[in-house]
Amino acid sequence: MVAFNESAGRKVTTAMKLTRTEAEDFIYRESYLLDNQAYTEWLKLFTDDGIYWLPMYDEVDPKLNTSILYDDSRLREMRVHQLVNKPHYAQIPPSRTVHLVSNVAVTPTTRSDESVVRCAVMVAELRAGDHRQLGLGNQRIFAGHCEYHLRDCGDLRIALKKVTLIQRDVPIENLSFLL
Repeated sequence: MVAFNESAGRKVTTAMKLTRTEAEDFIYRESYLLDNQAYTEWLKLFTDDGIYWLPMYDEVDPKLNTSILYDDSRLREMRVHQLVNKPHYAQIPPSRTVHLVSNVAVTPTTRSDESVVRCAVMVAELRAGDHRQLGLGNQRIFAGHCEYHLRDCGDLRIALKKVTLIQRDVPIENLSFLL
């Protein structure tokens, strides 16, 4: 939002006014879409230039350092296509997930159309099947911190979703679903 400051005779940028409740509602909707495998709808939550990022290390440039994943719109669409239209063997049977979100905090940014939302997340994941087959029948828990850059594009959209897992620097077997 841009306001005009009469006394100074110049434009003053004001921060986007996103409440914690609005941020929670948005993140809860995203969690619902992921838990119900509505991946095509999940894609629509991102801006055209949005990034979905799982870093391996703290405070690094994802273009210069290895990440668990760093997906732009093309890679997100390819990932969803593989989950929806052409299931990869690593998702047969598909993962069932439950996302739990807590400690949501909203911080304005220098951009007038964007806010940063931070929260804690825990994702329980299970691929049904015989426990004797590696990776099936065992529930796994992924915990971490999320940082969202939510942008007002007429409706809220994700410009960045960064998920920093607590187990990010140890081997993670078959992370073929969306966190």
